[in-house]
Amino acid sequence: MDPTVSVLDHREMNPTEGLLPQPAVLTSSGWDRIHLELYQQPKFCIADHQHTLHAIALGFPDSSGQMATGYRWLDGQRHRENRPPGGIAVIPAGITHRCSWDSAAQFMVLALEPNLLQQMGQDWVKADRIELRPQFMETSDGLIATILSTLKTEAELGGLGSPLLVDSLKTTLAIHLLRHYCTTQPRLDSFTGGLSQAQRNQIKAYVDAHLHQELTLVELAAIARLSPAYFARLFKHSEGITPHQYILQRRVERAQFWLRHSSLGLAEIAARVGFCDQSHLTRWFKRLTGATPTQFRQR
Repeated sequence: MDPTVSVLDHREMNPTEGLLPQPAVLTSSGWDRIHLELYQQPKFCIADHQHTLHAIALGFPDSSGQMATGYRWLDGQRHRENRPPGGIAVIPAGITHRCSWDSAAQFMVLALEPNLLQQMGQDWVKADRIELRPQFMETSDGLIATILSTLKTEAELGGLGSPLLVDSLKTTLAIHLLRHYCTTQPRLDSFTGGLSQAQRNQIKAYVDAHLHQELTLVELAAIARLSPAYFARLFKHSEGITPHQYILQRRVERAQFWLRHSSLGLAEIAARVGFCDQSHLTRWFKRLTGATPTQFRQR
């Protein structure tokens, strides 16, 4: 990195202090290798800086539906951006960057540690060939916009299965970046055959034994001795549903067992099967079975 420009590390507390007029109004906490920040800023121009992590910026329209315009400098190139709704900018780690906004603006920044892409892509691309391309905020990417908006909701509210959901979104984002925003395209034809029967049995046994705990994609992938991205794809190929959906399904099935064979209250059952409270149990139980737990017990 250029020692003459500021260094911005999103792993630090208030990383943009001295660079942006206002601190973030929302930040994520405790997520593995990704860091989300929401900003509301007046008209400004940020000085030259470099990110230690890869960064994706997503702008939001104002109350009238208009996007604030301005310039961005990426790796020595200056460009006036049209900034459409859902438009994203990609700022790879180590690239000299600055931008300006001609009026008040609201935007999100998602920073990813570079080794995340290396880990996710290790089954298809050599780690030293994974290079993210810079991109001005000129075109929309609906998938990335949806992922960032969902992560924003998780940072605000959390809830049932939040760590697993964040892991799943992180995996989806990493695969999307590898496919569409890297200089070397991954070989995706290696997704064949699904998980072995032994791997499937190991994963299912682990899930059943730990339903009452938080379960993450990373730990499930480690059991199968695969990268999280590769594991998620092979699991869905084998089971027809994502790991997150499978865990929810097993939790509801375990709840059905306790409803049939015990007089435990709904709050106690929710805790035993890994739902954070009775309302979460009821919501997912009805979504997957068509009946509430009380209705199921009365049959």
